[in-house]
Amino acid sequence: MASEVADQLSATKLTGSNGSNTPGNGAASSPAPTGDWKAGLKQPTKDGRVQTEDVTATKGLEFEDFYIKRELLMGIFEAGFEKPSPIQEETIPVAITGRDILARAKNGTGKTAAFVIPTLERINPKVQKTQALLLVPTRELALQTSQVCKTLGKHLGINVMVLTGGTGLKDDIIRLNDTVHIIVGTPGRILDMASRGVADLSAAHTFVMDEADKLLSPEFRIACEQLLKFHPADRQVMLFSATFPVVVKEFKDLHMRDPHEINLMDELTLRGVTQYYAFVEEKQKVHCLNTLFSKLQINQSIIFCNSTTRVELLAKKITELGYNCFYSHAKMLQHHRNRVFHDFRNGAVRNLVCSDLLTRGIDIQAVNVVINFDFPKTAETYLHRIGRSGRFGHLGLAINLINWEDRFNLYKIEQELGTEIQPIPSNIEKSLYVYDQPDSIPRPISSVQQNQQPRPPPAGGRQQGTGSDLQNPANRTGGFRGGRGGGRGGSGGFQGQGRGPPRPQDGSAPGLQQQQQQQRPQGAGGFASMQPRPSGQGPAPPQARQAAPLPPG
Repeated sequence: MASEVADQLSATKLTGSNGSNTPGNGAASSPAPTGDWKAGLKQPTKDGRVQTEDVTATKGLEFEDFYIKRELLMGIFEAGFEKPSPIQEETIPVAITGRDILARAKNGTGKTAAFVIPTLERINPKVQKTQALLLVPTRELALQTSQVCKTLGKHLGINVMVLTGGTGLKDDIIRLNDTVHIIVGTPGRILDMASRGVADLSAAHTFVMDEADKLLSPEFRIACEQLLKFHPADRQVMLFSATFPVVVKEFKDLHMRDPHEINLMDELTLRGVTQYYAFVEEKQKVHCLNTLFSKLQINQSIIFCNSTTRVELLAKKITELGYNCFYSHAKMLQHHRNRVFHDFRNGAVRNLVCSDLLTRGIDIQAVNVVINFDFPKTAETYLHRIGRSGRFGHLGLAINLINWEDRFNLYKIEQELGTEIQPIPSNIEKSLYVYDQPDSIPRPISSVQQNQQPRPPPAGGRQQGTGSDLQNPANRTGGFRGGRGGGRGGSGGFQGQGRGPPRPQDGSAPGLQQQQQQQRPQGAGGFASMQPRPSGQGPAPPQARQAAPLPPG
């Protein structure tokens, strides 16, 4: 008799209020290992590209093994997640229990989902109060993190709000009067709203600090510690970052209760990112960058400078060379920064010049090349910069333009990171950073309408790569569209990125060929003109050498 009942129960299918095999709204049943509920999901095309051990060295767990809500699982799989990464395997089971966590893992290995998934699991949509606060150091990272929350939690019926500076207080106050379950933002604006009594954090049982080392710098630490006072005493505190200085230990001792510590940093640099340097004089950097653009197969690239002035000057020079280019830095208006950030994610342009504003947490998986036009001063900055490529165990390329003054920083960063930056070869193997099929380019975190088409390249502009990658809808992320951002494709761009002077019919910039001929060093073409660092003490310094700025536009 018992066996017959068991057979009947095993053949029974649970149906929701709509008659389907998925539970109705508000259900929080534990997922079955297999079932028909997956059949109705709109999952993106499976990513068949090879991944490195940074994300494949797992214990073999599945997301279903965490026993999280069915609706959350639906959002996870529809976002393109297949299996948890090592940091997600270690974090999610512990975080769901409410214990404090101190986690350290490499850039681009899934830290955002590691704290977003347990945060969403612990949210009760029926409670009309803010239940989680996610702190990040930059506004762009706040926008990205909120999008991840909305995408993974789209079946949960929760409200997520971005709260950062650079926007009107009136709009923030109006939105906070409605129900907001999760607030994602920067410490200054959130503290302002909490101090005014507009943001009620009395029921916020989850307090997350992403890029915790930056948030605990003198710039943010006081605001973060003051925000903790608005949370309940039994709050859960979670800290995530790739680098943890001593100040993190001080914060842990003061504000965390027996945290579960996770350290997956057996090495600091990503295994999928190949690093090169090219030893060039300052005045030849633009020419070398032009050579890189013409020789490399770039899907999308981020080019870093050390100052906002140099960002704008370099963006102007790249535009004059005939390549589409956006730029972004902290002194721009917020709505201009948002426009550039979202258009670049959407694949509207191939190159982005920026300061260290976008070194933290920004996940644009289509980026396969990072160029340090100005070499960073610290190993921490270098680590975060090159981490913008090779996301989630995939391949990437980092190229550093080194001048005479950078030689000591290069050696110091190699020693601190325990890595070796090789001199750039004559030819870079495409297998190090390029995938054969454009359709295998990384999926975005959210889908985009299939009828959306990228902006066509400007007439007379130069084309990098085959261009088929930007035609692939999977290479664009849904978000703000329609901004010009300062490329050559339209008028009204940001200052310093205008159309430039008229061009000859052959597409070359007027007066530029003569300038390049004067700057071009002797030797073979390709990368051979970028001389590697000699052994020993390096080349003798030129007589009467001065640190020349970028060539004037």
